[in-house]
Formats: sequence, C-alpha cells, structure tokens
Amino acid sequence: MEFFTADFLTPFSAMMLIAVAGLTSLISAAFGAGGGLMLLVIMASILPMSVVIPVHGLVQLGSNANRFLLTFKHIDMSMFMYFSLGGVLGAGLSSFVVLAVPLELMKIVVAGFVLYLLWGATPKLRETSKLWRAVAGLVTTFISMFVGASGPLVGSCLYINNYHKLKFTATFSSCMTVQHTLKAIVYAAVGFSFWQWLPLMAAMIASGALGTWLGLKLLHKISSIKFKQVFRLILTVLALQLAWQGIQATWA
Repeated sequence: MEFFTADFLTPFSAMMLIAVAGLTSLISAAFGAGGGLMLLVIMASILPMSVVIPVHGLVQLGSNANRFLLTFKHIDMSMFMYFSLGGVLGAGLSSFVVLAVPLELMKIVVAGFVLYLLWGATPKLRETSKLWRAVAGLVTTFISMFVGASGPLVGSCLYINNYHKLKFTATFSSCMTVQHTLKAIVYAAVGFSFWQWLPLMAAMIASGALGTWLGLKLLHKISSIKFKQVFRLILTVLALQLAWQGIQATWA
C-alpha cells in the first residue's frame, strides 16, 4: 500500500479513499449527481485543501469520462457543445484569479444558486437557448476551480431541462468531463504537481469505473419519477451542507 500513499496519507486512509471513490461514482451514476461532492468532503477531512481540489478534479475526470463513454448515445449534443464553449472561457478567466478567491464565500454562493434553481422561479432565459447553455458552462467552470465539486451546480442547471434519467446522466457526465479536463489544465498551468499522486489517483479512477458500471445497472431499474425525486433531494441536502461549511469557515 505504500505505493499509493504519497504524502500526508497512511495506508488505511489510501484504502478508504479508493473504496469511497467507487461508492461515490455508483451514487452519481445511479442518481445523476452528488457523488463528487461527497468524495470532496471525505477527501477534505484527510488531505490538505491545497491538494484536495486538483486531485479530486482528476479523479472525477476519470469517473465522469467513463460514464460519458458508456452513455454517449443519450447525450444532448447541443448542451454539451455550448456548455463546453462557455467552459473554455470560464477556465481562461479563472486562471487569473484561481489562487486569490476566498473559498468559503464561494461555497455559500454556489449553495444559494443551486437551491434557487431547484426550488425557485425558472430563469427568464429559455433553458434550451444557446446563450443559457454557454453561460452555464462559463459560470460553473469558473466556480469549479475554487469549490472543487461543482456537480450540484451543473446538475441544477441541467435539472430545469427536464431530461429523461439516461439523457440527464449522459449529458451531466459529458459536461463534467469537459469541466474537470479544463480544471486539470488550469492547475497544471499554475504549478500543481500531479505526479506524486498518480498511483493513488489511478486506483481511485479504477474503483470509480467499477462504481459507475454498478450505478448504471441500478439506474436502469429506477423509475424516471423516482430518479428526479431522489436527485432533487440529494442536491438539496448537499447544497445545504456546502452552505453550512462556508458559514462555519467564515465565522470561525
């Protein structure tokens, strides 16, 4: 197990992270989203935050890319293309300020936006418009550089499209694959060294691939109505948890 431990880790912690990567990938595949934020919270309790966001991003890239390939035929290609275009712009903007934005404040902003999209009034822009899709990619990619797990934010932007469960999972995975790829590029550009973490990340990605396969099997057995209800509940709980983390850190 020493091969996987890198710095800051015990063999037990490495094993736990590998197992949790599989479990959270299963959750994301079966219920649309949520696993990424769960993994981030657990990683943040074990690793320094300076390491958590870039390493988490690369692990999630592997998990989402696998889900993206397995569900490719169900993707909303228009959403994928315009989201990706906006994401490139968001990543470019974030590279200038990625080391300066206060993480605690960003968590509260993200949580508020997620709750608004889930429970508030529908945005005036049509959810199928090219502008809305590009703006969603720009804003969520920019924010993802600071909060790590932007899954609830991206998921809430897709939620208003009222996709069928397979189309939702496929489109969500494609958008998150682009976003995590851009995140890896930005963090590499500002000097983060991924090399010492490669063995652990590879093991977590492999575990995530197994979790994704099992989660997609479960997805086929869940009704669309139940899927949307569970998804909305998961995102609401995670958004409240994210807001609470930001509030605690702000007042600490």
